[in-house]
Order: sequence, then C-alpha cells, then structure tokens
Amino acid sequence: MGVNKERMLAGEWYIPDDEELRAETLRRAELCDRYNALGASPPAERNKVLAELIGSLGEGVRVRPPFHCDFGSYITLGDDVFVNFNAVFLDSAPITVGAATQIGPNVQLLTPTHELDRARRREGWEKGEPVTIGENVWLGGGVIVCPGVTIGDDTVVGAGSVVTRDLPAGVLAVGNPARVLRSLD
Repeated sequence: MGVNKERMLAGEWYIPDDEELRAETLRRAELCDRYNALGASPPAERNKVLAELIGSLGEGVRVRPPFHCDFGSYITLGDDVFVNFNAVFLDSAPITVGAATQIGPNVQLLTPTHELDRARRREGWEKGEPVTIGENVWLGGGVIVCPGVTIGDDTVVGAGSVVTRDLPAGVLAVGNPARVLRSLD
C-alpha cells in the first residue's frame, strides 16, 4: 500500500493524486458507469455490479441510478437501505449507512475536507473524516452531510438541509446548518 493511501485510510492529510489512488478511481469510474448504464435493468443484474462497487452491501439494498462515489470500497450499506436518484457518496473515509435508512434524491454524503492554508490547498492536500448514518434514518431530498458527522438512529433530516455537526437519535432536524426542531418520541 502506498503512502498516500495509508495516510488517507488513517484520516491524515494526503495528496490524492498518485498512481495507486488513480487506479482505484478508474476502477470506481468503470463500475459506476456500468451500474448507471443498467438503468431499468432487473435489480439482480444491477445488484451484481453494486456488490463489486460497494465495500459492504446488506440484503435488500436498493440504489437508484445514477449513483456516484469516490471509491465505493469504503462504503457500508446496511440491510434494506434505499438510496434515491443522483446520490453522491464521496468516500475518502468510511461512509456507514445503517439498516432501513432512506436517502432521498440528490443527497450528498461527503467525507473529504481540504486545507484552509492556501498554499497547501493549492498543492492538493486533503483528508477524510468518516460519515455515519444510523438505522431507520430518513434524509430528505438534497440533504448534504458534511465530513465527520454522525446522525443517530431514527432521525429525520428535512429536504435541503446541510448537516454540519452530529445529530442525536430520534429527532427532526432541518435547515442550513441543520438544527434540531423537536424529538420524534
């Protein structure tokens, strides 16, 4: 394993432009293209490609194309997860989605973060911070989940919200930045 990949997987600053990471990106691009081209093909056919792309794929997962990711291999989708059209999962760090979670159209789960220092940013430094979505969560259309965020079980995030910090279990959160409106108990 190359130095940049080791740093990436350790959550440290790394430069994503090296031969090993380019090869993983090419693998992902080919699999995403195949998956997205299958469109309305039978689910078994699509799931075969999805199983090659995604690191850990639970039973009964449904992902509507088009679907886009950085690597795919750092994504875990639990049983009965539903992902709607145009999802973007940037997985330079682990993305974990718990069982029975529903993800609306145009949702983005983002793990990469970039340097604030202009010289290092220009050089291409970045690092990934894991995103964890609990079980039975509902992310409305257009939700953006930022690096390092954890969303607790049974939480609902309203359409168009930007989640910049952790959300507890069993709440309704909306807005930019997302704020808890109330408990769902």
